Amino acid sequence: MTVPFSVKPTLTGERVLLRPFVDADLDTFRVVLADPEVCRLTGSPPDDAPDEERLRQWYGSRNAQTDRLDLAVVDRERGACVGEVVLNLWEPHNHSCSFRILIGPGGRDRGLGVEATRLMVGYAFEQLGLHRVSLEVYAFNPRARRVYEKVGFVAEGVLRDALRDGEDWVDASVMSILAPEWAAHRGHPEDVPARGLT
Repeated sequence: MTVPFSVKPTLTGERVLLRPFVDADLDTFRVVLADPEVCRLTGSPPDDAPDEERLRQWYGSRNAQTDRLDLAVVDRERGACVGEVVLNLWEPHNHSCSFRILIGPGGRDRGLGVEATRLMVGYAFEQLGLHRVSLEVYAFNPRARRVYEKVGFVAEGVLRDALRDGEDWVDASVMSILAPEWAAHRGHPEDVPARGLT
């Protein structure tokens, strides 16, 4: 199976647009990646903010990647880039990959993350033909976990003490969604009646 991660689509929802990166997006990521809350929730070391050259190199090379798909998340109402969605860690033999999303302060608490996740995961199953999409979410990020659950990700287990957070250790939950599950609910598991209930 060939997964064309080299194709960088534009995916349009009601509130968000997912598209390849453009140079102007750097302004967003300068702010987002310097945000202490973003650093903590993504498990990034606080002293590891990318310098200008590293930032330009990273986002300037995303559209050329053939083994992963990185797209900018654009708030359609404001016309502004607010974050990114990524399919990475592709395992061709297993028809699987990982998912991650980053929404900066300007895009939070308005449902943009849920819609962006549905669009990207739907693309993974319906266009790329993947069988499994997985992720990890830290225990101190219940907002992200709720987004993943709304889209249909299922908790599989816990990675104990997966992250050092100051003087504390934090667990990470492993979650996934499979192609048959997506086919049954298309990212809206709450609309599917529970088995055995009428």
